[in-house]
Amino acid sequence: MDKETDVLYEKPLAKRRIYEGRIVNLRVDDVELSDGRRATREVVEHDAAVGVLALTDRNSVLLVRQHRYAVGENTLEICAGLVDKGEDFEAAAMREMQEELGVKPGKLREIARFYTSPGFCTEELVLFLATELSASSLPQDEDENIETVEISCSELPQKLAQGVFRDAKTFAALTWLVAEMKGAWGPAPV
Repeated sequence: MDKETDVLYEKPLAKRRIYEGRIVNLRVDDVELSDGRRATREVVEHDAAVGVLALTDRNSVLLVRQHRYAVGENTLEICAGLVDKGEDFEAAAMREMQEELGVKPGKLREIARFYTSPGFCTEELVLFLATELSASSLPQDEDENIETVEISCSELPQKLAQGVFRDAKTFAALTWLVAEMKGAWGPAPV
């Protein structure tokens, strides 16, 4: 279906960038709805990112604990970061693992691709499952202060139910892993 003829399509009439930052830009767009009404959309422009679910041979996951200033608390998250200009998703995932976890994967498999908050943000995130991990580190980003935490996969269902993981990409990745461990997806694709 052509988006211009889609009954839900919103036609952009004007776009104004009102803030340009290091990580995000903010745009305000005037749009026309398919029924002729007009509306304003606030859009956070954010580059693509990756998240990596690092699974050890001990049947545990490697996570990152860090302070997230925007929400004022420490979070437990999967390894993640922005995709640099000219970098592909896999290369970004491998780089982030080395920077944040001090490991690299022997196998890296894409498990999901989604928009983090499509109501107002352009960010697309690609999730990977990393296995066959070996030591290999790169320097952390200068503005990061993180620690690595290892959690047994057997603890994940309870921790998910208790609300321990408040970061959306981490919740999605760990919920996927629990379902995968229970065979919910059927045989893995070759």
